[in-house]
Amino acid sequence: MKVVILAGGAGTRLAEETVTKPKPMVEIGGLPILWHIMRGYSFHGFNEFIVALGYRGEVVKRYFTTYVSLAGSFSLSLADGTRTPLGESSDLKEDWVVDLIDTGLSTNTGGRLKRLASQLTEPFLLTYGDGVSNIDIRALVEFHKRSGRIVTLSAVRPPARFGHIEVDGDSVVEFSEKPQIGDGWINGGFMVCQPEFLDYITDDDTDIAHAPLVNLAAEGKLGAYRHEGFWQCMDTIRDRQLLNSMWEREKAPWRTWA
Repeated sequence: MKVVILAGGAGTRLAEETVTKPKPMVEIGGLPILWHIMRGYSFHGFNEFIVALGYRGEVVKRYFTTYVSLAGSFSLSLADGTRTPLGESSDLKEDWVVDLIDTGLSTNTGGRLKRLASQLTEPFLLTYGDGVSNIDIRALVEFHKRSGRIVTLSAVRPPARFGHIEVDGDSVVEFSEKPQIGDGWINGGFMVCQPEFLDYITDDDTDIAHAPLVNLAAEGKLGAYRHEGFWQCMDTIRDRQLLNSMWEREKAPWRTWA
């Protein structure tokens, strides 16, 4: 099953990071969030990727073009360019096949997906290039197969923006700092789709989160796989700092492959 990652957005709320690179190339622990997402899928056995490019797509292409050649330690003969690996192979050498497809500079998410139609003739996985999670992808796929729906999205509880307190009279009886909220579900990406989903997309301006998913829901053809575990998007500089802090402290819940 192929994994489609929407990686064409400019990431305007991360402007200081995205002037020279697309949002999915903003780094966590020295590696693009795109790599973290792909590593999560790979952990569950999904190694074929289609990356839908747009804004600064050449940065993504350059990264993967040099990915293997720059990984690990090696000895280089400047006389003839011969390259000899030194020691063990680097952990950065992944068994991935990555299609890097230009889908337009200003194309919306649905339009990007529609432009990949010729490669999506079988069920496929779909997510955005700016969110990480410890979701069990194989369990998600099995849930989708049993549901018989056209699309199954991952319903997640987003982290609260502020700390939570429980008050009894004038006393705080419970305090927690920025927990996952207790109610309310949102679409966390990490979707499984039948090829028929493309029929719900009209043109380049279509936003997946609007008409396509709204119409599927109205027809009873949109499923929700409830993920109670970790999920975090990277919309702002604060989000990037949070994810980097988790990684540096070796407390990154999405690092399921560790």
